[in-house]
Amino acid sequence: MAYDGITVAAVTDELNRKLTGGRVYRIAQPESDALVLTIRAQSGQYRLLLSADASLPLVYLTEENRKNPLNAPGFCMLLRKYIQNAKILAVTQPGLERVIRIEMEHMDEMGDMRKLCLITEIMGKHSNIILTDDKDEIIDSIKRISNLVSSVREVLPGRKYFIPETRGRINPMSVKDGGYLDMPEMANMSLLKALTAYIGISNTAASEFIRVAGADGDRTVSDIDAAEKERVESVFSSAMEKIRTGDFSPVVYYHEGVPAEYAAIDTGMYPEKKTGYGMSETLEIFYREKELHVRIRQRSAELRRAVQNATERVSKKLGLQEKQCRDTEKREKNRLYGELIRAYAWQIEEGADKCVLQDYNTGEDVCISLDPTLSPQDNANKYFDKYKKQKRTYEALSVYIQQSVKALEHLESIQVALDMAQNEDDLKEIRQELYDAGYISAEKGTSGRNGKESKGKGKNAGSKAKGLGSAPLHYVTEDGYHIYVGKNNYQNEYITFELANGGDMWFHAKKIPGSHVIVKTDGAELPDSVYETAAAVAAYYSKAGGQGKVDVDYTVRKNLKKTPGGAPGFVIYHTNYSMTVKPSLEGVKPG
Repeated sequence: MAYDGITVAAVTDELNRKLTGGRVYRIAQPESDALVLTIRAQSGQYRLLLSADASLPLVYLTEENRKNPLNAPGFCMLLRKYIQNAKILAVTQPGLERVIRIEMEHMDEMGDMRKLCLITEIMGKHSNIILTDDKDEIIDSIKRISNLVSSVREVLPGRKYFIPETRGRINPMSVKDGGYLDMPEMANMSLLKALTAYIGISNTAASEFIRVAGADGDRTVSDIDAAEKERVESVFSSAMEKIRTGDFSPVVYYHEGVPAEYAAIDTGMYPEKKTGYGMSETLEIFYREKELHVRIRQRSAELRRAVQNATERVSKKLGLQEKQCRDTEKREKNRLYGELIRAYAWQIEEGADKCVLQDYNTGEDVCISLDPTLSPQDNANKYFDKYKKQKRTYEALSVYIQQSVKALEHLESIQVALDMAQNEDDLKEIRQELYDAGYISAEKGTSGRNGKESKGKGKNAGSKAKGLGSAPLHYVTEDGYHIYVGKNNYQNEYITFELANGGDMWFHAKKIPGSHVIVKTDGAELPDSVYETAAAVAAYYSKAGGQGKVDVDYTVRKNLKKTPGGAPGFVIYHTNYSMTVKPSLEGVKPG
């Protein structure tokens, strides 16, 4: 979710528990609008990131040690003067505002104890970090705001600090005994707008509360019935009570393996999720994995272009081959014409340009064009020659078409692998596969000439596992069974023909590019639930992973054989079962 008031409440709760009583040991300003405070507390040493970046303002504890400039900026020097070695008294949040106050005490040059407050405002482009004294007067800020920039509030040394009044918004923490939708001004508002009228509630959070309550966020408050209103208020009230009591359940949600959202309170937005971490660690996991995913997408761009170019090239070739193949469809008719002319040559007049002969297969008359300059025998030979040429062309094209179809299937499987790539090692394996197959000419990922194999090592090169660059995905079911998932064709071949033994179970989406999934049986009969779970995993890691239902084939590993002359990871099997499942990672956890 957005870094809203609920997230701020969870971060504030965590910081207050961990940092209160600690002292500011080190102050750094790695960026123009960000600080890192190193704090020594009773429970350990922490790094606290305070960022007022307009595009991504954040506050959380971090393990990352950021590089600092050689010369400390002015605001950093000021903080070192005022709060170096200051003791943290409390970390608070006014109402449900997106504001975090770190209250401290520090001995000044005269030896007097002074109270100070470092305030981080997380308000999009208006985000700021402000140091105030015990009279709420601004000492300085990381961004100075004059009246030329804002007519609402100046943020300058000597000015009185205050939080700009949010017109028309209500502090939800001040509402008692429910009645969250009973405000007179909410009657004509949509449910979504009514909940976001409360301070600190983002659109995402409000939408989730409405979804959990089973309500329609577009309907106005006056239009919903009492039961629906009660459900919404109950869900919202429960969330507010969790905030009051500090009962947070930080979670990172994933959609198709990619970080999709985070939240301070788990509402079950997505079934795939990561829990069990503090709010700061949850935020760090989300942004680190999100950044990694974006970086991998960017770095895979040239490989995607190579796959797309090769796909377009092979598709064009296949289209021409199929057109040529259609041109040979008359070959049997030419053979028949030759046989009829030869059989009824005595009936055909010399110099005739056509003849009508009876087809001895159907008994019907057939009109056949003739070359008047040739004898009946030579006309027959002419049709036989056409037939033989078209037959040779058809036989050759049938082989080429099959090769082109397999090449497209191979490229499609590589495209799915690119979508699944999680790190640089995954990309290296895919790049190697493209190189081995001749689709790129060098490690840089440039397209090979016509997609031929002359610059690679051949279609089967690399299919024997020489040591994978990255490990296949590993999950464990609730029953303790181990599931392995190949992220690309080389990994598919490895887990199927090296990691698995003959008695293990193999799963794959039916006639759809996707991952091989192996369940280690250890010689035992699998429970039905494990079959269903493994099939759901195979459906999830396939091209159809976003669909509602997917057919999945499964069989004992010993029933599989490598496709002769085929690409790595391609198999054939004739004995299998199938089931239809919903793509899901429910029932498994990382192994």
